Amino acid sequence: MGATYSVDIKKVRGIQAAINSAIFAGDKNALVGHYAGIIDFGGEKLAMHTDGVGTKVLVAQDLGKYDTVGIDAIAMNVNDIICVGARPLAGVDYLAVAEEDEYLITEVMKGLVAGAKESGIKIVGGETAIMKDVIKGGERPFDLAFTVVGKVEKYTTGEAIRKGDVLIGLESSGLHSNGYTLARKVLDVGKWGKEMLTPTRIYVKPVMEMLHGCEVHGLAHITGGAFSKLMRLNRKCGFLIDAPMKPGRIFTGLWKHVESEVEMYRTFNMGTGMVVVAPEKEEGKVLGIAKKHGVKAQAIGRVTDTPGVYLGKVRLDYSGVG
Repeated sequence: MGATYSVDIKKVRGIQAAINSAIFAGDKNALVGHYAGIIDFGGEKLAMHTDGVGTKVLVAQDLGKYDTVGIDAIAMNVNDIICVGARPLAGVDYLAVAEEDEYLITEVMKGLVAGAKESGIKIVGGETAIMKDVIKGGERPFDLAFTVVGKVEKYTTGEAIRKGDVLIGLESSGLHSNGYTLARKVLDVGKWGKEMLTPTRIYVKPVMEMLHGCEVHGLAHITGGAFSKLMRLNRKCGFLIDAPMKPGRIFTGLWKHVESEVEMYRTFNMGTGMVVVAPEKEEGKVLGIAKKHGVKAQAIGRVTDTPGVYLGKVRLDYSGVG
């Protein structure tokens, strides 16, 4: 076993809490710490969110392959706003590059177009910034972010979650777009690069059908901080994961360099990209919809009345985070 690494999730969440405190001070109606911002507009509720691809762009640069990270940029946003019951409608991109690199920009746009098609949104604008003094490192350095807006159709925050609800995991396509700072340190990009660059799975179509065809109490997109995301939904309940999905090969490779199984589940999605929380009677319907859309799914646990997130009998220590 090589050197071990861990992520200070608590410190990161502390920074996020300070940001939220500054932005939302005095706003009693703000949906703070959830997956999207909600605004009332013309009698409708709209959801907005922005996110980037993170250090996954460095893997794209190492491999000289730029036509998939646009999918990640869109996926990280649309997968978040569906967690509040919003159907993604449109978005804008922000691409920062060091040079007027037509090839790089064209390849990135291919991914954005593919992600927009898969999620059913329209790209209505964007910004390409040439910032040689800011964007540095490597042959074709760049950064990419996306902002999406959607219409709330089935407002879902997790307040309806109750003891006995089932946790249904929807399979991830790999690391998605989180944990790459650690992954790039411990994995050989020459060996693992193709799997590291696998685009984030987009869950819009199956999840929107679940929201309209089933009783869904909560949705959690499993990204940075992994299963701590369940705590965003309802801190009064407990989330017991006792039948986790089988993690893919890349997680096995990472496991050799991470302190423990608990640390893996604190940091990575471990094969589960989205969790649907629903009454037990809805399990069959949810699984059926997932199968219809070609997404592997299974019950991975249940809701309890003991607050916290548990992997079997072990509590995943997310004190102060979520």
